[in-house]
Formats: sequence, structure tokens, C-alpha cells
Amino acid sequence: MTGILTLGALGASLSVDAFAASLGKGATEQKSRWSDAMRVGVVFGFFEALTPAIGYLLGFMLNDWIASYDHWVAFGLLLAVGAYMIREAVQKEDTAAADEPSNLGFWRLAATAIATSIDAAAVGVSLALMDVNLWVACAVIGGVTTVVATGGMILGRHVGPYLGRYAGILGGFVLVAIGGSILFQHLSGAA
Repeated sequence: MTGILTLGALGASLSVDAFAASLGKGATEQKSRWSDAMRVGVVFGFFEALTPAIGYLLGFMLNDWIASYDHWVAFGLLLAVGAYMIREAVQKEDTAAADEPSNLGFWRLAATAIATSIDAAAVGVSLALMDVNLWVACAVIGGVTTVVATGGMILGRHVGPYLGRYAGILGGFVLVAIGGSILFQHLSGAA
């Protein structure tokens, strides 16, 4: 069985995208509190833990389909969320951030978390072929991502004042770059 340290390293590598996204979110939300950072971390951790389980369970039936399209789905979602963040940062006044409805903010956060965790579904397919306890793997991956994303949100909050209104633009470009990197890795690996 794969060891906890190996699963922790896997969780750390899968959480890089969540760290970058939460760093950008923390930089744009200067009034966030510790509880906000924890909420962001838990949402990212939940989806990062859920997608390997989905990949594991569907891996045998949909292996070819998942491998063929996961990078396009991740790219599309990250491009859409990143472009929206850039547009919003360019158009909004500095005081408009507090006026955002909480439901819209949650759904945007969930969409970002799903987009950054799609690659974990492919890892779940790989876990199905190994002697791995799925529940332990998902718990470790989700736990590591929760800690990393919470830390990214807190760090982003401290870095954000130095970036000013460009934090949202930077965060949007980071998401688009993550999506482009996922797409490039898969397309260059297929060639």
C-alpha cells in the first residue's frame, strides 16, 4: 500500500493550483478574516478530495474519455473564471468588492475549486490501478489541499495591499496560466 508520506507528496503536488488560486483570491479580498481563509481552504480541499474518488470509481468505465478531455474541461473552466476575474478587476471600483452577493462568491469559488481539481480525477484513475486505500488517499489529499489553500489565502491577503487593484488582474492571469499549463502538458504529452 502507498504510504502516507507518498500520499502527502501527491496531495502537495495536486494542491499547487489551489494554492495559486487562493493566493489570488486572498490578494483581492483584503477584508477577509481567518474564517474566510478556512472556508476557501475547506472548499478547495473538499473538491480536491472528491475528484480522485470520482476518477477512481469511474476510471475503469471512462478511462479513455477522462484521459482525452480532462485537460480541455480544466482549461475551459479556468479560462472562464480567470477572464471573469480580470474583467471584474478592470471594471470595478475599489469599494465594489464588499457589495458582491455571497451566493455568487461561493459559486465562483466552487467553480475555481472544481477547475483546479480536475487533474486529481486522472490521479484517481491511476489510484484505481494501485494498491491504495481510496478513503485514506482522499483524506490525505483533501487535508493537504485545505492547509495549502488556507495558507495561500492568508498569504495573499498580506501581499494584496502591495499589488493594489492589480491583484485581481494578476489572479485572473494566474488561473488562465494554470489552465494553459494543464492543456499544454496534456497536448505535448500526447504528441
